[in-house]
Amino acid sequence: MLNAVIVGRVIQQFREKKKMSQELLSGLAGIGRTHLSAIERGERKPTLETFYRIGKAMEIRPSALLAAVEEAIEDEVQ
Repeated sequence: MLNAVIVGRVIQQFREKKKMSQELLSGLAGIGRTHLSAIERGERKPTLETFYRIGKAMEIRPSALLAAVEEAIEDEVQ
C-alpha cells in the first residue's frame, strides 16, 4: 500500500534540499501551493501527472523520486 505520508515526506525532503519554497515549486510544477502542501503533509496522494510535474520542476527524474519513495517505504517496514 502506498503511504501518502511517506510520499509527502520524500517530496518535502527533495524540495528542501533544492532550497525551494512551496510557492516556487508549485508554480514551476503548475499546481496550487495548497495542493502541494496537502501532498507534503500526506493528506493527498499525487496523481501520476502531478508526481511527474513535481519531479520535473525540481529537475529530478520522476523515476529517481519514485525510487526514493520506494526506499523510504522499505525502510519503514524494517
